[in-house]
This record gives sequence, structure tokens and C-alpha cells, in this order.
Amino acid sequence: MTQLTRYKRNFEENGITQIAQEKLLNSRVLIMGAGGLGSGVIMNLAALGVGQIKIIDGDIVEESNLNRQIIHKYKNIGRAKVISAKDWVQEFNPDIRVELDKIKINELNYFNIIQNYDIIVDCFDSYESKYMLNEIALRHKKALVHGATQGFYGQVTTIIPDKTGCLECVIQKPKEIKETILASLSPVVNTIAALQAQEVLKIITGIGMPLLNKLLIYDGTISEFKTLNYTKNATCVACSKNDTF
Repeated sequence: MTQLTRYKRNFEENGITQIAQEKLLNSRVLIMGAGGLGSGVIMNLAALGVGQIKIIDGDIVEESNLNRQIIHKYKNIGRAKVISAKDWVQEFNPDIRVELDKIKINELNYFNIIQNYDIIVDCFDSYESKYMLNEIALRHKKALVHGATQGFYGQVTTIIPDKTGCLECVIQKPKEIKETILASLSPVVNTIAALQAQEVLKIITGIGMPLLNKLLIYDGTISEFKTLNYTKNATCVACSKNDTF
């Protein structure tokens, strides 16, 4: 099959199987955010051969993005990030179908965005948006691959409604979220984005063990990973509200 030639190195020894590759080619993944984490996730999913991706972001490309948002080119400053991201994907791998929405999601407009996708990748940089996305995923039984970075540190986990705890089980939502601008370093951002893409790979193919009820934490200052186990919090507001357990 000609299409599989591109991905041949994916299913050599110690890789995935050809059947797994075909699952990737027939899969659909929703990427929330086309910034730093989104750039890395988009790159990796396009390279793996995920057949259809949908990219959501309401922002435009700015020069200050270019230290870590590596799919966006200097010439695209001022353009919508979703358009810039789609251009990159189509140039890199024209076989991949790309949907996009230049929109900031909220509780009123998200349903049509998520309804055809069972895997959501959280690439937002705002915790307000991350908690909202967590509740949306719980409410509609969508797998959610969470990622976050700040400076030299990052974290990843995979949330499966009815099977795992949720983001609020791990990090309780404060009454007031104060968003601050934190350092965003390309090596750390790309490390976490690659791990998020790897979680998507495991969910779709069934190969390996996703980070279920496990929070993988990366400390870039000493190049060290550690894994924290967690469970559903019986008093978690998000889980109770969405009646997932």
C-alpha cells in the first residue's frame, strides 16, 4: 500500500504493527491549542500518521511565540494560528485531513467542536481553560490527554472518564485562578508535547500503558522524570458534577 510507505519505519522491529498504523490512519484527534504544546503535538501526530486532526485556537501568531511554537513561521506573524498550523501540516503531510476553528471555546460553543472526536489533547496554556476542558471531557466521555509546562518543569496525564480520576482530582481547582505569564522553554515544551502525542499513540493503538491515574512530572533542571499515582477523589467537584463514577 503506497500510503503506508511513508510510515514504514513506524512498524519495523520494536515499533508498532501495520494494523496499528492503519488504526492511526483512520483515527481522529482534537487538539485544543496551537501554541507551544499544540505545535509539538501537531508535529508528532502528523509524523505518526493520525488521519484527521482538528485544531482549535483563537489567537494569531506573534513574534514572541516563536521561541517555542515551532510550526509557525516568521512570515505568518499576524495570521491565525490555526491557519498557520494547517499550512504546516499540509506542506509536511498532505494526506492528513485538517479541520480547524479560530475560536476561543466556552460553555456555549464547544459542543459542535468536540462531537466527532473521542480523544482531546489539552494544549491550552490557561488553567481556567484546562479546568473547563476537563469538565467537558467528563461530561461527554472523551479521553483527555493533559499537558502543562512552566519554565523547566512539565507534566502529563491521561484522563479516561469512568476509569480514572480527573484533573481536579490531581490539582484541586482554586476558588480564584490567577493566571500569570510564566517562562516557556522550547526543550521542555517539546518534551511534554512529545509525551502527549505518545499517549495518543497508545490510546489509539492499544500498545503500551497510557498514564492512567499517573501524573508524569518532568524536571528539566536535572533531566529527571518521576511518576505520582493518584485516584479519583471522592470529594472532587468535577467528577460529582458530571456523574462519571
